[in-house]
Amino acid sequence: MEYNLFRKTAIVTGASNGVGLSVAQLLCAAGANVVLADEDEASLNEETELLKKKGFNVIAFSGDLTKKLTLNNLVATTIDEFEKIEVLVNGYRQINLSNALIPEKDNFQKLFDQNFMVSLRLSQIVAKKMINQKNIEGNKDNGSIINLSSIADRLLQPETFAYSICAASVNQLTRSLAVAVADKGIRVNAVAMGSIMSTTLKEMIREDLDLHDQVKETTPLKRIGETEEAASTVLYLASSLSSFITGQIITIDGGRTLTENIKISAY
Repeated sequence: MEYNLFRKTAIVTGASNGVGLSVAQLLCAAGANVVLADEDEASLNEETELLKKKGFNVIAFSGDLTKKLTLNNLVATTIDEFEKIEVLVNGYRQINLSNALIPEKDNFQKLFDQNFMVSLRLSQIVAKKMINQKNIEGNKDNGSIINLSSIADRLLQPETFAYSICAASVNQLTRSLAVAVADKGIRVNAVAMGSIMSTTLKEMIREDLDLHDQVKETTPLKRIGETEEAASTVLYLASSLSSFITGQIITIDGGRTLTENIKISAY
């Protein structure tokens, strides 16, 4: 068993930057065919071209992933290009502050659609494709679905009201779907991140220079994690090294949740 994903096909959403892009890069390096999906067409095409120049088998797919038709087109495009799907990484997510008591500022429906419904719908579509592939090929380990989540489900602050609920929903989706498809040879896991230098955290630090030191100080390892460190866990879950792991929420946060500091948001 190894990290080798040679000739395996993976879809990675939220792949135009941040953790999603790092995931796509690592899967490529492991030999996978990768479909990078996001709504930022310019950045997506730029990153995809860079990967192509390195000799990787990749294609870009841009569109509004909150639309059911877009998700069906994404899967159809992947099948047309690479014939099958063995790995799905649901990395399409957005971090916005919200207010639980002011509907005009709660952003709940938008965040729920982005952070939960996209993962739910795409997982359902891809799982059905994986099941059909099993019927044809008789594979024992027929596929791996990996959701990117957050420690925000455990660190509850008023300003992350909607995002925290979305993270908890994604985690429960992971557990429930894992049980539902286990007998089909499909594994479902999640990576809950905290103190990771995501695109959103970078933007927040630009606006609040003190935030960088605050996050470091509330993280036991005393630093902010790189996107590649979160992506490496995704690679592990996509590979045969994790063939007996399903329904798990693996936390990558430098020990952040061990301190339970309620003053600094999870991000």
